[in-house]
Amino acid sequence: MINIKSHSDIQKMIEAGKIAADLWIELEKKIFPGITTKELDKFATNYIMERGASPSFLGVPNYYGGIDFPGAICASVNNEVIHGIPDNRKLHEGDIISIDLGVYYHGFHADCARTFPVGACTPEAMQLIEVTRDSFFEGIKFAMPDRRVSDISGAIQDYVESHGYSLVKEYTGHGIGRNLHEDPEVPNYRTGRSGVRLRPGMALAIEPMVNQGRADIGVHSNKWTVYTKDGKLSAHYENTVIISDRDPIITTI
Repeated sequence: MINIKSHSDIQKMIEAGKIAADLWIELEKKIFPGITTKELDKFATNYIMERGASPSFLGVPNYYGGIDFPGAICASVNNEVIHGIPDNRKLHEGDIISIDLGVYYHGFHADCARTFPVGACTPEAMQLIEVTRDSFFEGIKFAMPDRRVSDISGAIQDYVESHGYSLVKEYTGHGIGRNLHEDPEVPNYRTGRSGVRLRPGMALAIEPMVNQGRADIGVHSNKWTVYTKDGKLSAHYENTVIISDRDPIITTI
């Protein structure tokens, strides 16, 4: 069932998104060679809680028999696609890191992700990061009333594949609101279905996951971390988007 948000709901989602957007500004300053992903997680946890909110991801159950998620952020490095568990790994010059985070505030969630270079990265890595980000903005050109989810999906796919990259198909964007994951699914590629028609008050987490090489993925023995099987880089970009009567509202920028 798709939950249509009221004006009051939307204002609360905007407030949750503002906390996440402000966190990105501070978190990016912490990303440098030598820092651990666990240190980044501790900073994000403290920041969210100091704003009177809660980390959406902390304690999310693993439905495949693994541990509940132990961090406020997913920290996925280089060929890790999503769901990287924060640990004592140090980041190195030339790495890229994809961070996914959620904020729960006044009963509503914000969900967003970015990929950052660690120090100086190769031009190829920087292009992957840029194309992944830009594909999101290509998609939300169609986040308008009476368009369909498939319009967003197709625009993302066309843009990514025009640059020679591939899209992860096993994981998708999703609806969001009082629950972190709600209907509908928002694939980053065409599925052959038109998908639901977009209506004002719908809230979507739109999140391209783009691989430098092949689309094939595996899942780490921790039953969380997703990685590219060919070992090539992957990037992730996400925002929480609310469909309005006019242009979409991006709450997490």
